[in-house]
Amino acid sequence: MSPSDWDDVVVVREGQPTTLVCTDQIVRGAVAINWLVKPVGAKDWKLVLSANERKEFSGGASKASMRLTDPNYQDSGNFSLFFLPKMEDGGYYSCLVKQQKWKLKERIILLAILTVTVEPAAPISQQSTLRLKASVNPDFAITKITWAAPGSISMTSHRTNKGTIAKLPMVQKSDQGAYVCMVHPLGNSSSSLLPFNVDVTVSDKMVSFKDVTYVRTILSNFSHLSALLAAPQISTATQAGKPFPLTCPVNQGDYVRLWWLPPDTKRNIMKQLYQYDRWRVSTALTEKFNILQLAGPPYNAEAGSFSFLLTPGLDDSGLYSCDVYLDDKPSSQRTWLSVLNVKARSYPTKLELLCQYKERSHVHSAKWKYQNESRQLQFSSKNPGSISISLPLPITSETAGNYTCTLQLINGQTVTAMHAVNLPHKESVVVTTPSLLPSLSALLLLVPLVAAAAGVLLWRQKHISDRGIEQSLSVYSGEVENIYENPEDIRQAPPQGSVYMDLKPREEDDVYQELERCEQCQG
Repeated sequence: MSPSDWDDVVVVREGQPTTLVCTDQIVRGAVAINWLVKPVGAKDWKLVLSANERKEFSGGASKASMRLTDPNYQDSGNFSLFFLPKMEDGGYYSCLVKQQKWKLKERIILLAILTVTVEPAAPISQQSTLRLKASVNPDFAITKITWAAPGSISMTSHRTNKGTIAKLPMVQKSDQGAYVCMVHPLGNSSSSLLPFNVDVTVSDKMVSFKDVTYVRTILSNFSHLSALLAAPQISTATQAGKPFPLTCPVNQGDYVRLWWLPPDTKRNIMKQLYQYDRWRVSTALTEKFNILQLAGPPYNAEAGSFSFLLTPGLDDSGLYSCDVYLDDKPSSQRTWLSVLNVKARSYPTKLELLCQYKERSHVHSAKWKYQNESRQLQFSSKNPGSISISLPLPITSETAGNYTCTLQLINGQTVTAMHAVNLPHKESVVVTTPSLLPSLSALLLLVPLVAAAAGVLLWRQKHISDRGIEQSLSVYSGEVENIYENPEDIRQAPPQGSVYMDLKPREEDDVYQELERCEQCQG
């Protein structure tokens, strides 16, 4: 059947009193009622309860608890069926009302049985993981199941092939109360949401993880350290400032905790750095929050696949333990991490290259190499976990280049860090190219002077013409026009502005001689 084929969806918990409603406000009198059932996947309907016009009851598939809710159904029009269903009673139910051979009413109801499981059994110990499981038979009767914590707080839930589960890790006393399982029916239904309450109580007792290698709070003594050494672990190294993956157990979990034991220390206390709860969607960071984060793909913390990404400094070496908890069962992955760091120190007469590393218990050797491997380097060690070489200043072409520090672990793994030593910068000689701008500027300054001189000459020409004396003549030579002024007028005329011009006598082409010849011709 499709969702449009039934008139209502009823979801009930197994063993709970249930009423399949079938009423009519018009049908009255001598009527017969047939309640039939068709289990999911079956082809035929079976009679579970029948009442004829004489109120005689029968039914081959009837349950001991089945009965009509109203014995006076012929007068009231209430033909509802009451019983205590079990898991196998889920399926389609048909309420068929007849009068003689005429069908007066038919109503089909899909009955789904809800099963709810609470783990662990109440009362629940503190710090344990509360598991709320719900399933419906048949499962196609609903669209989804959701859970709400006390105070109507929505909970994260996931649907599996066995139903829907919601978890609450690290339960506290404040988490007890009434939890609500909300079933969302599919298709036609008299209600869009069917809620079911589940009471949860939390005891004063704390849960104990007896199967963990070490207590989750601290390592009480060094015997636990020897146990850690015997457990599966990773010994590795990385360069400072480079992102490094801290792996966790491959199995999925409810929440993860990351612990850290500082490097080269006699203290036996592990610090909790990070905690992530995928069900509460909560994160707790205590240290290294700026260099530590949950890793992305292919990992997915929201789905319970965990790994971390660490960008360590030298002091972030040490032992890391990633603990993944699934239903209160922890699994661990431990990583011994040695961090390599290279830096340079400058002194008045030398440049010191320093190679540092920590978590020395897992280091086999450390050494410097020059890019020209034929050159042997002399290095020294002032402190454990540190080797250095000194280069005289100034740096020359023989000492400049790449210097590499190689760290080798006991397991044979190596990691390198390189430092480039460059030649000092040469002082650049600035050559000044003569500019044409000053000459150009001088020429530009002469332009207004020449213009002013030309203006004076034109003004004098007009002044002399007004006195009736012709003061100028033009002599053409090729394409150039030469203008000659009367020397006496120019000398006697007052200065105009700041420009004064004096025509000096020359030898062969004296301007005065030219003027005299002109006057004689006119006479």
